[in-house]
Amino acid sequence: MRQYKFILSGGGTGGHIYPAIAIANELKLRFPDAEFLFVGAKDKMEMQKVPQAGFQIKGLWIAGLQRKITLQNLMFPLKLADSLWKAKQIIKEFKPDVVIGTGGFASGPLLKMASMMEIPTVIQEQNSFPGITNKLLSKKADAICVAYENLERFFPKDKMVLTGNPVRQDLIDIDSKRAAAIEYFNLDATKKTLLVLGGSLGARRVNQLIEKELGNIQDQNVQVIWQCGKLYFEDYKKYNSNAVQVVSFIERMDFVYAAADIIISRAGASSVSELCIVGKPVIFIPSPNVAEDHQTKNAKAIVDKKGALLLKESELESEFSLVFEALLKDKGKQNQLSENIKQLAMPLATKQIADEIVKLIKTK
Repeated sequence: MRQYKFILSGGGTGGHIYPAIAIANELKLRFPDAEFLFVGAKDKMEMQKVPQAGFQIKGLWIAGLQRKITLQNLMFPLKLADSLWKAKQIIKEFKPDVVIGTGGFASGPLLKMASMMEIPTVIQEQNSFPGITNKLLSKKADAICVAYENLERFFPKDKMVLTGNPVRQDLIDIDSKRAAAIEYFNLDATKKTLLVLGGSLGARRVNQLIEKELGNIQDQNVQVIWQCGKLYFEDYKKYNSNAVQVVSFIERMDFVYAAADIIISRAGASSVSELCIVGKPVIFIPSPNVAEDHQTKNAKAIVDKKGALLLKESELESEFSLVFEALLKDKGKQNQLSENIKQLAMPLATKQIADEIVKLIKTK
């Protein structure tokens, strides 16, 4: 069998990086001799996270457009031209069989050049409402792997495959890990555990909420694992105690999900997909500061099927304590949310995406 070569691009946030790594790992299982190259945006977190996962990465000088006039926006045409040229050089040198994009600034120039050079491209769209880059790229893409139904108004129907989002395989059976997880985090097995997830960088408004409500939460005999993000850890580490664990980043996501009884989370696409597999009661607090209000749309797709609760940032002051206490006291509601969100899980997503990629290299 000849040696296959794959270029993957996804970055900016963990929500774009980890799906790309999951796809690469699945392809590596199938083709142990294959070569992999990641392409990211210089100075973004993929430049650290991808090498940590054991893959080589090259950086492009690219960034997104800001919503107001800034020096960065004025530089955008120059950065785009430079990135297109660099992407072309990378593709010519590496000679990939397929180029795969999971979102983020760098995937735009890379997939655009790959299409122009007639190399098969695959888009993995994580959101229920695609961003402008993927909408533009979709016209020339060979396959578009989506996580939500009814995206025909954005993408060519004949190229779309409903796969779900790639997730860590160690989340598939977390129930069996609960005892080990409680020991790992040194938790009190007689108390309920609230897990707060703000995403890899953190969520300022969620952190402010938890700081304000921490006393009330503890008064209800609840212990807290609070992932505040690396940008905010110095501000909130003072709240560490026996009943509150403040962390910037969580290595063992399988254990933290296994230990949790209720989860408060942002609604990035990867997080939503993971939470469907995990199947715990969730209160989503979507970030209103992302392009096209993606997170609210992702959360609503779950809430509309009675699989989670949703609080907008503007509702936190008036609604949070009522919603949280009601959920904490209502075991029936907790069970209903768990069962409904599990119905929306797509645990075979990574394998199905790899199947679509394999189809393309077989027809070359």
